[in-house]
Amino acid sequence: MLLLIGAFIALMLVGLPVAVAMAGASLLFIVVSGTVPDIVVAQRMIAGVESFPLLAVPFFILAGNLMNISGITSRMYDFAIALVGWMKGGLAQVNIVGSVIFSGMSGTAVADAAGLGSIEIKAMKEHGYRTEFAVGVTAASATLGPIIPPSLPFVIYGMMANVSIGALFLAGILPGIVMTLLMMGTVAWFAHRNGWGGDTRFEWKRLGAAGLEIGIVLAFPLAVWLMVRAGMSANLAAGIAFAVLLALDWRFNFSAVMALMAPVILIGGMSMGWFTPTEAAVAAVLWALFLGLVRYRTMTLRTLLKASFETIETTASVLFIVTAAAVFAWLLTTTQAAQMLADWILSVTQNKWLFLLFANLMILFVGCFIDTIAAITILVPILLPIVLKLGIDPIHFGLILTLNLMIGLLTPPLGMVLFVLARISRLSVERTTAVILPWLLPLVLALVAITYVPQLTLWLPQQLGMIK
Repeated sequence: MLLLIGAFIALMLVGLPVAVAMAGASLLFIVVSGTVPDIVVAQRMIAGVESFPLLAVPFFILAGNLMNISGITSRMYDFAIALVGWMKGGLAQVNIVGSVIFSGMSGTAVADAAGLGSIEIKAMKEHGYRTEFAVGVTAASATLGPIIPPSLPFVIYGMMANVSIGALFLAGILPGIVMTLLMMGTVAWFAHRNGWGGDTRFEWKRLGAAGLEIGIVLAFPLAVWLMVRAGMSANLAAGIAFAVLLALDWRFNFSAVMALMAPVILIGGMSMGWFTPTEAAVAAVLWALFLGLVRYRTMTLRTLLKASFETIETTASVLFIVTAAAVFAWLLTTTQAAQMLADWILSVTQNKWLFLLFANLMILFVGCFIDTIAAITILVPILLPIVLKLGIDPIHFGLILTLNLMIGLLTPPLGMVLFVLARISRLSVERTTAVILPWLLPLVLALVAITYVPQLTLWLPQQLGMIK
């Protein structure tokens, strides 16, 4: 155990990527111990990615890339300006609302930071905001990506913990709303302190148009539900509602109605049994292609190829992390390291609330050093048996784990969102870290609420019959 963990830490300290450090430590352990055949490395790496739910990974990544290259992110941003740009701290509020909308398609914090981040930071600087403040709010809002469904970390966790990915998606909605409100409250506090006003003129007409678009999107599932209650089949009801929506959008050329429909289609389709969470990723890609090629006609063959190659590159790196972490996690289990750590934790406390405090601190620490996907793959085999023994719902724990790791994306030495925003804003990593620190407060408050108010996470999937 000491050899395995020690080699992993040593390889990381010399600057190797996390995935290479895990694979190297695993190989070194196998060679030195002589207790495991070499072929096991290849077998466990293949087993780590031989999973149907993992098919969602490349498709959600592709959906986010298609959103970026087809200009749909700009439409989302313009819509957010119309909705909240008139508030105090206007473009900062827009930043947060834009991330909420984009979260319904991308599923990753890094895609959010890279996609909307460049637009948001540039616009805020042009309106007189300091670059540091723009970077801070962009970093904080990017963490909404994996909390509001769909979510790549939820797919990985659901596969590892053997829980419903659809239930995890639903469980993220209310926590995502809480995080959004806390961040918007933080912006309001900064605006009051600095005497900021809105960045666009308040116009009832513009606000009404944005409100109308939201109303149309919310009316879609309501109309389907009413037609089903009246005796119509769900498929026919959805088809009629969609045809009406499409006709209205073509007639009035709404700014973002069709983009806003993405989470409605994904969540509604999973809830009604039309597709699984894995198939929902394919639906997200098809919807992005429909918008880019048919509705808005902003996508070309060149941009489509660019999005495809970016997806291949990102997917390869993510799945390599998964394969390396699969071997490392398997060795942690076979060497009884995971069991020893679990036994030690249970010897310290068997109170589930104290355990959750300890788990939060542990995951936050790990998230500062290890990539999100790798951390999930390593931590779930260690912590899930304790979670189940203490009677903690694994869906609830999945939200806690994911939010902790999202906070880790904002912190050195390996926070990916931190590095992406440092590159976009041309600030040093040290300066970017400093400006992000105040934004950890609303995130930690959200983490405390999600941890110690389980119904915040579990109420919605319970109401929809996804869990008991």
